[in-house]
Amino acid sequence: MESGKSLLEVEIAYTTFGTLNADKSNVVWICHAFSANSDPSEWWPGMVGEGKYFDPKTYFIVCANILGSCYGTTGPLSINPATKQPYYGDFPVITIRDIVKGLDLVRVHLKIEKIYFGLGFSMGGQQLLEWVIEKQSCFENILLGATNIKHSPWGIAFNESQRLAIEADSTFGNPSSDAGKAGMMAARSIGLISYRNYQAYCKTQPEPSNDNFDDFKASSYQKYQGEKLAKRFNAYTYWILSKAMDSHNILRKRSNNPSDVLSQIKVNTMVLGINSDYLFPLTEQKVLAYNIPGSQFITIDSEFGHDGFLLEFEQIKVVLDDFLK
Repeated sequence: MESGKSLLEVEIAYTTFGTLNADKSNVVWICHAFSANSDPSEWWPGMVGEGKYFDPKTYFIVCANILGSCYGTTGPLSINPATKQPYYGDFPVITIRDIVKGLDLVRVHLKIEKIYFGLGFSMGGQQLLEWVIEKQSCFENILLGATNIKHSPWGIAFNESQRLAIEADSTFGNPSSDAGKAGMMAARSIGLISYRNYQAYCKTQPEPSNDNFDDFKASSYQKYQGEKLAKRFNAYTYWILSKAMDSHNILRKRSNNPSDVLSQIKVNTMVLGINSDYLFPLTEQKVLAYNIPGSQFITIDSEFGHDGFLLEFEQIKVVLDDFLK
């Protein structure tokens, strides 16, 4: 790994849909974002599944759970072979490049030489970008959505604030899967604010009357989302993956000039941004599009900020039709 540390044993969970055709030309690889799993039909139901844009009757769809996560891939709750106990806080810091090495191991395992279409949004886009830089010959078409060449000071500050919330929970550090649970719920609340925006909250969480002075809808929503995540995630994984996101920087040990790195990409590329995204603003996607030769730059309209990529199915379908025609 980039840190110089190593994991003695690694398992990577992955999900496939559909059948690989005879010439292996129908592979669609979806790189998932921060807290998702390897089943995009669950978290992207408007796009993946029978009768959807990415239909398993047409495509062989692959998604692998990233290193450090908690949905079957080796992460902080996995057993450390050296101690026979879960890693918990001893799990080593990982980077996007480490995660990409895991994705490529799955590709090799599945004997896939060429990916017809690779796509990723947010942290998934960070993975895909690194992967294409390292293994360009494996890709025919890619979509880099709501992502960047390196994680911004703004994004790192949000992630650090979430880690501070976790670390403020006195149980964080205990050898337990529930350690830091309350802190993680607070962290999720902070994260949600960065994923959405003023307009999104005003649209979805308005008060039904002007009589309230407590128990607001927005308050209940933040608590509910924290509780919801706590049922499927853990604070150690949250902490380690936020660190991985912060590590993203395609310039590290390559060049100080984005053009030097991005101009080498010859894959057919679409860069997609969301007009209301404050976490990964359009300026970041414009850097990608400007420096990747022949790339297309598309902006979609959404009131839901960064989360627009999870919700604006119809707009995404339209731009994909044009891109992949």
